[in-house]
Amino acid sequence: MSKYLPDIYRKNIFDIDYNKLKKKGIKCLIFDLDNTLALIDSVKVDVKVKELITKLKKDFLVVIVSNSPKKRVLKFSSDLEVDSYPFALKPTIRTLKKIKSKYNLESKSIAIIGDQFITDMGYGYKGKITKIFVDPLATKDLKITNVNRYLEEKIMNKYDKNNLFKKGNYYE
Repeated sequence: MSKYLPDIYRKNIFDIDYNKLKKKGIKCLIFDLDNTLALIDSVKVDVKVKELITKLKKDFLVVIVSNSPKKRVLKFSSDLEVDSYPFALKPTIRTLKKIKSKYNLESKSIAIIGDQFITDMGYGYKGKITKIFVDPLATKDLKITNVNRYLEEKIMNKYDKNNLFKKGNYYE
């Protein structure tokens, strides 16, 4: 039942204690794009996001793994000067296997940061990596995401009933 349960839950990417992650041995941060790093209709990187990613690259390998199309993902990864894997088909972990092989990483040194239980936390569960859940930047989603949000709400309600997770009760 707890496969989608995040290891860490924060309001947004700016509220994560990256120093703690570094001390825990995390070397690679995999970020979701839509509603995690940027709004779904954004066409450029927000200045605050760029500043954060630039700072994080001093201590971590930063990668974008997104189910969005190549054209959209490459625009952001190019602006942020990070590697990316578009159309990743999360929660399948084929991209995670590529990242681990390319950078010679172990699962225990990788964290996924995303705003969806089904895709992002499912990816983390399947890949046995640290799962960091953040609230979506906005309520507007891609149409295909609405199905995931419906299922996510059901999962969150089950977790809430079992005192495992409550939306808005952040933890590390």
